[in-house]
Amino acid sequence: MKRRVLFVVLFVLTGVITCMAKKEGNGTLNLLYWNIQNGMWDGQTDDYQRFTDWVSKQQPDICVWCEAQKLYVVNSDKSEKETEEECLARWRRLAERYGHRYVYLSAHPDNYPQLITSRYPFEAEKLITGNADTVVCHGASWYKLTIGKKKTFNLVTLHTWPMGFGFRVPTDKRKESQEKGEGDIFRRTEMEYLCKATVLTHPNAKKELWAMMGDFNSVSRVDNDTYHHPDNSTKFLVHDYIRTETPYIDLIKDLYPQEFISSTGGKSRIDFIYVTPALRKKVTHAAIMRDDYTSPVRNPQKISNFWHPSDHLPILMTFKY
Repeated sequence: MKRRVLFVVLFVLTGVITCMAKKEGNGTLNLLYWNIQNGMWDGQTDDYQRFTDWVSKQQPDICVWCEAQKLYVVNSDKSEKETEEECLARWRRLAERYGHRYVYLSAHPDNYPQLITSRYPFEAEKLITGNADTVVCHGASWYKLTIGKKKTFNLVTLHTWPMGFGFRVPTDKRKESQEKGEGDIFRRTEMEYLCKATVLTHPNAKKELWAMMGDFNSVSRVDNDTYHHPDNSTKFLVHDYIRTETPYIDLIKDLYPQEFISSTGGKSRIDFIYVTPALRKKVTHAAIMRDDYTSPVRNPQKISNFWHPSDHLPILMTFKY
């Protein structure tokens, strides 16, 4: 009888401890990032069903979508832009399909915003478009999420200037501007502004949980065995700054140091997730995801530069907290 009572007591205590652990937030978080090209242009043909089915299979807790706003009529390059309200309404509907309740739209001076969907509520710390001296052309965002035992997860999203020529350079000067690397120089300015407005505001950020992700539209020196650019190329300015002036670690390169893994339909790694050392220690998995659905295929009618389902590949990161 005493043994039965002892067993019951231990069983109950185990259940209580397990519930307490769950309540305190000990667990795993899956974060999915993807530049989905023009609001998931490819998904318009089936009301985004293949897209949301694929997302559901990944079981993400947080999604970061780059280029979240619809810009074109289905299967064409005819302009059809969503308003912010229409964009948010569409994403609330899509997010519900894969179990996300919360939807946040980044600040954006143009029609290429980032958008976050999540199982959990975020606090918007800062929405970033620049200032009188520096323009952040596609906008950026800094969100905070409380996880585990009152730990703060800082999420920074971005999408830098995509062109080889400088920002607002007139048409007749663009070739000369590109030859001077002025697009790279502008992206470097954007990146410094973003980091000084986010992670570098925290002196002990390397001991905190930070992740910065997006379409950087620039390549890293650590991949130059593939690119073979000159050592002094302006193409490396953005990631040289991050690597030398911030606490961030290039997550994919850190996990796969001997490999080059393209993040696009071509042979470029321009999508990155950067994490601080404290978060790196908690990462259990990360990968650029190429499968039967995500593998980029150029539109057969050569409609603009559109690909199916996107010209970029998604990145999935899993970490414990």
